[in-house]
Amino acid sequence: MSGDVSSFPQDSATDSTAAASTASAAVPPDAAGDATPPPFDPAVAEQNTSSPGAASDPALSGEPAGDRLRQLEAELESLKADNESLRGQYMRIAADFDNFRKRQSRDQDDLRTQIACSTLSEILPVVDNFERARQQLNPQHEEAQSLHGSYQGLYKQLVDVFKQLGVAPMRVEGEPFDPNFHEAVLREPSDEHPEDVVIAELQRGYRLNDRVLRHALVKVSMGPGPGQAGGAPAPAADQGDAQAGD
Repeated sequence: MSGDVSSFPQDSATDSTAAASTASAAVPPDAAGDATPPPFDPAVAEQNTSSPGAASDPALSGEPAGDRLRQLEAELESLKADNESLRGQYMRIAADFDNFRKRQSRDQDDLRTQIACSTLSEILPVVDNFERARQQLNPQHEEAQSLHGSYQGLYKQLVDVFKQLGVAPMRVEGEPFDPNFHEAVLREPSDEHPEDVVIAELQRGYRLNDRVLRHALVKVSMGPGPGQAGGAPAPAADQGDAQAGD
């Protein structure tokens, strides 16, 4: 009986130790005043280092602010140079295109003028025939006069079309000879006209605006004849005066 009584104190001590261990395990570290830091995590440290705020801050990135400023200024100057180069290329291309457009316009105008000159040159002989017929015909009867009137109306219509196209006849008689507009067929002495002056028009010349459509065939003066070039001969000296001189 004495053995059973002595076992109670040992069980009480064991239960007290187990209860204290359970209570200390249930208390959180903060509540217990434990300030031990958490273990080092490499993934968390790399994420904090690669965050945008840390990269944009020169102090955190380790790059001096002056070097970063000079780098940005160099990039700005490079961009300005590229901009000026592209602007210069654009201006040259625009100028070349403008010159090309003007050259095309001039070529088209020249082509139209050449076609007009070629076509009108083929019609000029018809105009010459009208001119000859008008000079030669002299209708006497009423029927001939009616026909002559119809012919004159047709000729006037043709002349009006030439005027609308810019064709104008040359007036050459009495004008100085100009090889740019005239073609000399004959040359003869003339007491009325000085040398190299157009005496007569043999075939009428025409101009299309500022371009010669057909040169005028003309007769050109050579000036006074050989017998009149030195003027009248001087009178002979009197024989009596000659003897007196002797």
